Amino acid sequence: MKIWPGQPYPLGATWDGAGVNFALFSEQAEKVELCLFNMSGKETARIALSEKTDQVFHCYLPDVRPGLLYGYRVYGPYEPKNGLRFNHNKLLIDPYSKAISGDIEWNDALFGYTIGHKDEDLSFDERDSSAFMPKSVVIDSAFSWGNDVPLRTPWNKSIIYEAHVKGLTALNKEIPEEYRGTYAGIATHEMIEYFQSLGITAIELMPVHQFIHDRVLIDKGLRNYWGYNSIGFFSPHAAYASAQSPGKQVEEFKSMVKVLHREGIEVILDVVYNHTAEGNHLGPTLSFRGIDNPSYYKLVSDDPRFYMDYTGCGISPNMGHPRFLQLVMDSLRYWITEMHVDGFRFDLAATLAREFYDVDKLSVFFDLVHQDPLISQAKLIAEPWDLGPGGYQVGNFPVLWAEWNGSYRDTVRRFWRGDTGVAGTMGYRLTGSSDLYEKGGRKPNASINFVTSHDGFTLHDLVSYDTKHNEANKEDNTDGERENYSSNNGAEGKTDNAEILKFREKQKRNLLSTVFLSQGVAMLFAGDELGFSKQGNNNTYCQDNELSWINWDLDNTQTDFLAFCTYLVGIKKDHPMLQRKTFFNGQDSILPKKKDISWLLSNGNEMTEENWNDPKTGTFGLLLNGEANDEEDYHGNKLRDDTLFILINASQQTASFNLPPAFANSTWAVILDTRYPQGMPSQQARNGSTYEMEGKSLCLLMVPRPGKWEKVQAMCATVLPNPHR
Repeated sequence: MKIWPGQPYPLGATWDGAGVNFALFSEQAEKVELCLFNMSGKETARIALSEKTDQVFHCYLPDVRPGLLYGYRVYGPYEPKNGLRFNHNKLLIDPYSKAISGDIEWNDALFGYTIGHKDEDLSFDERDSSAFMPKSVVIDSAFSWGNDVPLRTPWNKSIIYEAHVKGLTALNKEIPEEYRGTYAGIATHEMIEYFQSLGITAIELMPVHQFIHDRVLIDKGLRNYWGYNSIGFFSPHAAYASAQSPGKQVEEFKSMVKVLHREGIEVILDVVYNHTAEGNHLGPTLSFRGIDNPSYYKLVSDDPRFYMDYTGCGISPNMGHPRFLQLVMDSLRYWITEMHVDGFRFDLAATLAREFYDVDKLSVFFDLVHQDPLISQAKLIAEPWDLGPGGYQVGNFPVLWAEWNGSYRDTVRRFWRGDTGVAGTMGYRLTGSSDLYEKGGRKPNASINFVTSHDGFTLHDLVSYDTKHNEANKEDNTDGERENYSSNNGAEGKTDNAEILKFREKQKRNLLSTVFLSQGVAMLFAGDELGFSKQGNNNTYCQDNELSWINWDLDNTQTDFLAFCTYLVGIKKDHPMLQRKTFFNGQDSILPKKKDISWLLSNGNEMTEENWNDPKTGTFGLLLNGEANDEEDYHGNKLRDDTLFILINASQQTASFNLPPAFANSTWAVILDTRYPQGMPSQQARNGSTYEMEGKSLCLLMVPRPGKWEKVQAMCATVLPNPHR
């Protein structure tokens, strides 16, 4: 085999049409071998990389082609007490693999030390791990993208749908069986039609970076379903491809993105750079640990045998090392340029701000992101917390970043559950959380508003269970969040009580209506619109089965709720007053005596500070004057909208709302009332009269702009054919 010197850049295996360049960084390695394998997993060649430039070992093989399987063996000191864990007996995955073939077959040979040895990880294991390891794959990156370009849907017009690649379609019988649970399944005509009817603008996929199933789960007969256990930051997870030949997952992922873009739907990836699948000092040696442990991982400063752990996963990245920062930045750019994704949600993002110990908002990582011409223009979403000291950072991320607003989730849950003293905070959450974001120069769109996500109860379970029921995880129900701000509303879990079931459905409508009528970016967890339940399990990370997969066989109640959700999304998208780019000012800035927002009590009086501070306050209204909107569209035209009156009654008692006297000569359309399974068709109520609300309900009234009455009536008649069922 011909072996040429090659180049130190780019890192990874790069096919240039004539041959393949291999480049691997290791600051402290003494020797690196490139191992080549045939399709049956047999090693066919071992090549010493004699060229080294700027701590990068490299070579060029003119005789190899895409589809080749490979891995590395890295030589150096095995001194765990000094943070060095080189073991050339262990085959290592290329950190820059564009595709990875095969799953880990758990075996003691995967560990750099001898399991059961009296010195634990200080011992040195001489067994060859290659037979049990996945292999890196050389790919051909060529793909016919056509005229595909970034959609760049404005934040204020975005509706996010969080979904799991497998769980979304695994049980959907309308999709061809071979495509269920795959990238291809998401791109089928059936799913595209569903997304379009629902009205989402972006799908946020749970981790698709190549991940492994933890040994402890496999031993229990479980699997890492969620995928927060990455080992390949450039490779799409192979098991989500309908075609299982090496490298085909890349093409199928690209095809999915292309189809979604064609239909106006952005793709956002949930990325996990805060830890890897190698775990703590007793974990396996799969890649980074054996290539250059102290460069990739943050070690305890006075005892480098051990790892800092800000995530609860045993290990944290070395965000202070330029090569790990380079890997993260290269990975993000790759998914933008080569895979055409539109944005990222960063799991436990506070960890990425930890250059040293404390969370530093001005860390190098954020500086690099903001200065990068590609990454800075993508949608950037932080899960703004980790498990380390000072790790809860909601509201503290820089400009350009949106955040999963955990405070929004908890406040809305508590408010509708009936907790007292929540009204003041609820006011902030409804209007974009200015208390969290405005002081830092950020806008309402910094707030990703949600009441449920993959982590925790589904919407249906949130109103059906007081406590978690995670026994299926085989951890004695000790895992998962204990405080969920949930309520079973009269019976724990399943029940035949018609009144309890009816009330639960109304509470679900209240919760989702709040999300879609709030300022900020609405996020819907896939399956919630279908009334999907996980039977009270709030931590299904290990349940790769029908407990986690969405059930698409709907009864009448679920069909009603889907119609309601579709209608609700349409309301959000139809009204500029619900999509503001800036915070309300509450002043007469456009028209005399016409404020953009007013807070009203049920008697028609404006709310006072005393009302906000009253722990019993749970009934109020938000008047959004569409004629007083001070925002402009992309072309500089003034945005005008209907006037919206959002009525909220979280108490158990009925409430009689006086309609605002400022609209004495107006006719109101009632376009939403959560007492009804699908909302409510248009009705008229002359100003000066009152609107009667049930206890625990939310309503939306509207003064349509001139010429819009016919559209309102047609919309309600079409979407809500049978509101009284």
